[in-house]
Amino acid sequence: MSETPGERPLPELIDDRKAGMLRAVADDEVIGHIQYVVLEAPEAALAPVHTLVDPGHEGHGITSALAAELYALADREGLGLAPLCPYVAKWAQRHPDQAAPASEELLAAARAKVAEDPSLW
Repeated sequence: MSETPGERPLPELIDDRKAGMLRAVADDEVIGHIQYVVLEAPEAALAPVHTLVDPGHEGHGITSALAAELYALADREGLGLAPLCPYVAKWAQRHPDQAAPASEELLAAARAKVAEDPSLW
C-alpha cells in the first residue's frame, strides 16, 4: 500500500480471475471488490456486475480505483470490458480516455451470460 501524508493508505488491488473478483485489500482485509464474469464470445472480455466497498471505507476513492484498475487490467490483457454494473458504467462515461465503450453485441453477450446465473445479480 502507498500512503500520502494526511490520507488513508491506498489499498492493494488484487485480481482473482478464478473467483471473478477484483479486490481492494488493506491491512490483510478485503475492503471492497468488483465482481465480474469472464466472457469468451463474441470476444474475450470481462463483464463487471457488482461493485461494493465496505461502508467504513466509502468516500475515499476505492470504488473509482477499482473501476480504473479493472479497465487497465482489461487493456493490459487485450480484453474487452462490458460494464453491467451501474457504477462501472457511469465511471466509464466520465473517463472515456481510460474506458473504451463496449459494443452492443458484447453487452448483449454479457447480459445473456449473467441471465444463465441469476445469483450474479
